[in-house]
Amino acid sequence: MVHNTGIHMVEVFKTNMADCKQAERILALLVLHFKESRINFDMHDCDKVLRVEASHIIPEKVIEIMNSQGYQCTVLE
Repeated sequence: MVHNTGIHMVEVFKTNMADCKQAERILALLVLHFKESRINFDMHDCDKVLRVEASHIIPEKVIEIMNSQGYQCTVLE
C-alpha cells in the first residue's frame, strides 16, 4: 500500500558504506531523524548511494548524522 505523505524532494548522497548490516543500522538511525521520509541505500552502486525522499530535506543534517557514525557522505551532483 502506498501512502501519500507529500513527498516531493529527492536528495542523493555518495557514501563509503561497507556492507548491508551497517546500512540497516544507519537506516534505522536516519528514519528516527526523518520520520516522514523514504530512505534507502543502493549497495550495488559504486558510490554506495544513499537516497532520501521527503517533503523537506536538510542535506547538512544527513551528512552530519552519517559523519557522526564514522561514515563519509557527500551530496551527489
